[in-house]
Amino acid sequence: MKTAVTELFGIKYPIVQGGMHHVGLAELASAVSNAGGLGIITGLTQRTPELLAKEIARCRDMTDKPFGVNLTFLPTFSAPPYPEYISAIVEGGIKVVETAGRSPEQYMPVLKAAGIKVIHKCTSIKHALKAERIGCDVISVDGFECGGHPGEDDVPNMILLPRAAEELTVPFIASGGMADGRSLVAALALGASGINMGTRFIATQEAPVHVNVKKALVAATELDTRIIMRALRNTERVLNNSAVERLGAIEREKGSSLKIEDILSEVAGVYPKVMRDGAVEAGAWSCGMVVGLINDIPTVGELVDRIVREAEQIIRQRLVGCFDGTGLGKVA
Repeated sequence: MKTAVTELFGIKYPIVQGGMHHVGLAELASAVSNAGGLGIITGLTQRTPELLAKEIARCRDMTDKPFGVNLTFLPTFSAPPYPEYISAIVEGGIKVVETAGRSPEQYMPVLKAAGIKVIHKCTSIKHALKAERIGCDVISVDGFECGGHPGEDDVPNMILLPRAAEELTVPFIASGGMADGRSLVAALALGASGINMGTRFIATQEAPVHVNVKKALVAATELDTRIIMRALRNTERVLNNSAVERLGAIEREKGSSLKIEDILSEVAGVYPKVMRDGAVEAGAWSCGMVVGLINDIPTVGELVDRIVREAEQIIRQRLVGCFDGTGLGKVA
């Protein structure tokens, strides 16, 4: 497959693994890259820039294909040492950085000087246009379906992606609701140059998370995610569990007076307990609505090959067949 994204990043297939806290480690990133996609190490999962440098080196030992690093810029009382993390990325020879959260504008000069391509995650056309203006090379357009933080506009990808195609001049990838060949074909049809998958990649054999997490994803349906922290304007889509039910009860009781301190026990320090220890009821953890399309735990290579094979069948048989009368059947 050839799209603007495969050509820009030097990858075989237009499939990007999104950065995920305590998931985006060398094991998963290398597996995605080896399968022909773009694997991503989650930078801030590594507690120090030195540990990130070691994780990059570890990933280099596991793949000779391109991979990137995610850096999320979030408002915190004690900001991570972003310049030092970026130095580790540059010195590690990384050529693709996925940024998320706040604008990466102040760090763009050093990233571009190092020849790094920047993907910025956006949940609105307004923010996507700003990312384009400051020099981001690719926009990850995140629809309301996505796990994690979908923004505050609640626009799903069936609308957001065509709007991005109308407004943007740089390539963009579709994030949120992406799981299979159907997702890839739909994203391409709506103007994207590829897809970004997070939740789907957690339910793979190489994902370095507890088997309880993978089983929870397979067991869940599209009705099993919840939106939390809306009153804080920090909306997050998570998988429903007992902790999320408790959190929801607090949110309903507090209403617009909700403060982060009211729900801290359900959201702070959760990811190591869930991803490493398998305590899936320990708190709120990100999950996309695409969980309803996850029915197995394949290897990353099997998943990527299946996505590409399905996409080719849909395009060559069903879609082309719509114009010659042979596309009435269901694609296997």
